Amino acid sequence: MSDARDVTDADQEALRAWFRHHFEERVAFNKACGVRITQWDGDDATFELDLRDDLLAHPGVFHGGVVSSLIDTAGTGAVMAGHDFTKGSRITTISLSVNYLSVAPGEGIAAHARCTRRGRSVNYAEVHVYSLGSHKLLAQGIVTCNIGGDKEGFDKILASARRRAETA
Repeated sequence: MSDARDVTDADQEALRAWFRHHFEERVAFNKACGVRITQWDGDDATFELDLRDDLLAHPGVFHGGVVSSLIDTAGTGAVMAGHDFTKGSRITTISLSVNYLSVAPGEGIAAHARCTRRGRSVNYAEVHVYSLGSHKLLAQGIVTCNIGGDKEGFDKILASARRRAETA
């Protein structure tokens, strides 16, 4: 695991930006679903999905598994958006609770997540899913995740994050 000498404040910001890009462009499931990240800062992240036929359970209504996955992804995103990378970089969901409240036929969705508690390794996020058109509350969830150790290839990730920050 990295220690404070290895990860500067500039590295912290570069790594947060790298993980945002990773969540949106390099996680195959997120990319296949068309996840867009519209907010990624501090303790907050917002992820959006447009309505697509291959993501539906019924005409015009998202499949519950897609909504649940978006809650999980947005919750872990909120944790990573403000994470201290001296504490590790390998994130794993250890608990996910979802309450489905309503549907908004024909509308895309947005999941707004907020990291509500950062521990030494266990972190918590609350997530609310809204329809993009009517802003109706559709679902809510709690994501508990563990960050322990470093993601495989962390040294390469850090080098890539530094390069991306230099060209930004």
